[in-house]
Amino acid sequence: MKTETMSEQTPAHSLELKNVAKHFGRTLLFKKVNFRIVPGEIIAVTGWNGSGKSTLLRIIAGLIRPSAGEVKLLKSGASVGRDERRKFTGMVSPALALYDELSAVENLNFLASVRGMDIPEKEIVDLVSAVGLQGWEHALYGIYSSGMKQRLKMAQALLHKPPLLLLDEPFSNLDSKGIHRFDSLINERRNAGMIIIASNEQREIEYGDRVVNLSE
Repeated sequence: MKTETMSEQTPAHSLELKNVAKHFGRTLLFKKVNFRIVPGEIIAVTGWNGSGKSTLLRIIAGLIRPSAGEVKLLKSGASVGRDERRKFTGMVSPALALYDELSAVENLNFLASVRGMDIPEKEIVDLVSAVGLQGWEHALYGIYSSGMKQRLKMAQALLHKPPLLLLDEPFSNLDSKGIHRFDSLINERRNAGMIIIASNEQREIEYGDRVVNLSE
């Protein structure tokens, strides 16, 4: 376990959670979640099924609001607004849905346009290849296997080169080659930004420099 230290200089980006809690009606998922992460670090979030791991990632991404507490994504020390936070965040999640009637390249082109980005098609094709889908760039997403769909979810998360990567059970449905590919991508991204992994799988938890256990 790594001891958290403050950099002498303000990092380009950082994420801070202060006393974050979430409940639905009378059902409390978690409370008083506190941590800070800076580029170069990975935090693993674990806990029993139903403890709120996926919900916490959605709160961090700005998709839902916490019931209490505060989430701050900072850019050069200045707070990034909740709505703008999505531009700085890439997410892989079982709940993420892409379009069956579009190809891999068309899906990524569409997502780039939604984010207000104009990305050359060659760059998109190269990204699809980087996640191990070379030769399938123009095949419809609807005919992909579950493992191939997981690979494209990683591609969309990396599309805009976000400083914060949120991975919810990233190895789900992957074979050994897919796991090896994702392992390389995670280690590459560790050097480029911040990563939070939500999982109960020991292999995924071991990436974490620190572990946040919501069951505690």
